[in-house]
Amino acid sequence: MTELPLVLAGPQLRRLEARRLVMWLASSCEIRLRIRLGDAGRTLLAHDAATAGGALRHLSAGSNLHYYLLDLALDQDLPEGRWIDYELELAPLAEAPPRWQGWRDWAPDLCYPGKDGPGFVRQARIDALLHGSCRKPHHAGGDGLAEADRLLERCLAPTATEGDADAEAAPRWPALLLLTGDQVYVDDVAGPMLGAIHDLLGRLQLPNEALAGSRTAEVEDARSLYAHPCCYYHRERLLPRRRRNLAVLEILFGGVEKPVFTSDNAHNHLITLAEMLAMYLLVWSPAAWPVSTPEPPRTLAPEDRERYLGEASTLDDFVADLGRVRRLMAHLPVAMIFDDHDVTDDWNLSREWEEVAYGHPFSRRVVGNAIVAYLVNQAWGNRPEAFDEELLARAGTCLSSPGGPRHDEFIDELLRFGEWHFSWPTTPPLLVLDTRTHRWRSELSARRPSGLMDWESLTDLQQTLKDHHAVLMVSAAPIFGVKLIEVIQRVFTWLGRPLLVDAENWMAHAGGARTMLNIFRHPRTPQVFVVLSGDVHYSFVYDVELRGRALGPDIWQICSSGVRNEFPPKLLDVLDRANRWLFSPRSPFNLLTRRRRTRVIPRKPEGTPHGRRLLNGSGIGLVELDAEGRPWRIRELLADGRQCEFTRREDESRWD
Repeated sequence: MTELPLVLAGPQLRRLEARRLVMWLASSCEIRLRIRLGDAGRTLLAHDAATAGGALRHLSAGSNLHYYLLDLALDQDLPEGRWIDYELELAPLAEAPPRWQGWRDWAPDLCYPGKDGPGFVRQARIDALLHGSCRKPHHAGGDGLAEADRLLERCLAPTATEGDADAEAAPRWPALLLLTGDQVYVDDVAGPMLGAIHDLLGRLQLPNEALAGSRTAEVEDARSLYAHPCCYYHRERLLPRRRRNLAVLEILFGGVEKPVFTSDNAHNHLITLAEMLAMYLLVWSPAAWPVSTPEPPRTLAPEDRERYLGEASTLDDFVADLGRVRRLMAHLPVAMIFDDHDVTDDWNLSREWEEVAYGHPFSRRVVGNAIVAYLVNQAWGNRPEAFDEELLARAGTCLSSPGGPRHDEFIDELLRFGEWHFSWPTTPPLLVLDTRTHRWRSELSARRPSGLMDWESLTDLQQTLKDHHAVLMVSAAPIFGVKLIEVIQRVFTWLGRPLLVDAENWMAHAGGARTMLNIFRHPRTPQVFVVLSGDVHYSFVYDVELRGRALGPDIWQICSSGVRNEFPPKLLDVLDRANRWLFSPRSPFNLLTRRRRTRVIPRKPEGTPHGRRLLNGSGIGLVELDAEGRPWRIRELLADGRQCEFTRREDESRWD
């Protein structure tokens, strides 16, 4: 059995403020930690987290998996606009005297060329940021996070001469990396990824988890699940049958085909908490991967074995870039928010979905396990103060003793938890919306899609926005999306089949749409809105103006998706063309939309065929802002090395 490395994932730089530094990492044993910050050879801070109080918080999922969050309050402001290096040293807690290990011991590729160690740059304001969503490991299209890492390499390269084209194209060091949803796909897992998860679980030796409610009595806990013949590619057969079984199958494990958008499947949907914890380690770091992709299980049917082997080559490419991904996240503050695939497809799409998925202990446990894993791996670093010591203590009990009553009680608590959204005191302020757990449920029909945010949360949002001049607002789903696709979703909703087309967008619920549009029109809300979104597996940029408001606000809808995913190319071409034809300026169909009082100017992605407005391909978005918070350049850095700028042409504007 391969020995576990000391650091399984991280370090990740999660928050960076003038007097605050937050970092996250996962280790294979309990550790002692010390950190030194330096500026051009001068020590700014030296901190030993084992002796200096409560800056280091710890969660244990077993003897071989530990999570740490370092939340340092600084006595003086960090320098602005300058490279600050950090030396992070770790020592196993059980060793006396401590045997300190630096990044060269546990992540020798963590440093950029020309630097003596990892570091960061604190920006006084956000003048450049990276953003994207939807990173599916077994998609064969390159990794946008690896391309973001290459961008940082270029930022640190010797400065190009003035007037050089490269100098004009190069941005300043980005202020942050913003991941707007689907950082992991727990509901769409390749067979070799599931094999790597089980290989890692064999080394981590996490506690066994009791499972209740499976269709077969043979699956009573995690160990029996992993040994079951349906463990690979047929997990939907383990789901219990009940009167509304068809809905359960569709909602959680059925691999429902979605002809308008994608044709995903969920036959390897992760179930246990241990599987989900292992998944995060494997998508963020090369350290926990086995030497080679695990061989297919002998019990696989011939067609499943063939699929497994085909997915393995794609995963090899994914793993090859993980060193870059780890390095990127060690150098930029990373903000994250969930979307559906972080938990399960179509999560909370409708009131019916919630009634069925939460109404059975098996599906409730699966959803709850994903939320627990999200808390530990993502939410904790976004807003540490939202999770007090009592909540973390219950989380620790859940991690170390899964499957019992306290596990289910903690899931119930998280299903009621209302503080997943967060804001950062940047310039402009960063406001990240929770569009998954504050849903505005339809009163007309249980099957109708819920609004992405309810009245109370939208009212709170309006109060938060008041009296700011500019804001960066993050919504996982675009607020201003492609109208034809929204119409298709609306038609399928009328037919009672919203799940088939992921019928969740801001305009799908009248109350939510009207309230959000009114927020933009409120005289005391910002004059500059930059809305950053993902979710849809294609990228686009809209300049949005409110009809009848000559003095603003100015709104930009910027969508970057996916980081490692894309839309079916031929279908996207058809939808892009049809959208331009059906919703031309004089089209009567515009009167049927809820956004008819807005003016939308779609930008053209350079280098695409004439008329194209939707950009397909894996990549990462790069937005550069002026001193007023307005985007002056918007690009997509594609995983194949191309850079595509979205340009505006006034003659292509239209009333939306």
